[in-house]
Amino acid sequence: MYSEALLTGKNLPLSEALAMGGETTLLGLAIVFAVLIILMLVLMLFKVVFYKDPSKQTVSVDTAKSVEPAAEIMENTTDEEELVAVLTAAVAASLNTSTYNLRIKSYRRTDNKMPAWNKAGVTETINNRF
Repeated sequence: MYSEALLTGKNLPLSEALAMGGETTLLGLAIVFAVLIILMLVLMLFKVVFYKDPSKQTVSVDTAKSVEPAAEIMENTTDEEELVAVLTAAVAASLNTSTYNLRIKSYRRTDNKMPAWNKAGVTETINNRF
């Protein structure tokens, strides 16, 4: 009869019920922390196995490749100037004014994957400024 009381929880004294609850709680916490420690060790092992330090990697530079970035920078500058000119013309056309009345100080690209509410907020903010 006493073992049946331990299994069902009926007719147990309060001290024994609290002791069983405490044991269950401690066992649960021990299992959770053991699994967390195992996960931490696995992640540390992943770092040891898969991480490659960028400072240890050797980089070989050819003379032909060192000339290309300078040409690329000049091309980017030209592209940026054209982009600013196109942006100025577009803003001037939408405001029905001359490009001499406008000065674009900065610009940034926006992601086309914006949600509809985000696009509406941007449009509203731009319209409220002018």
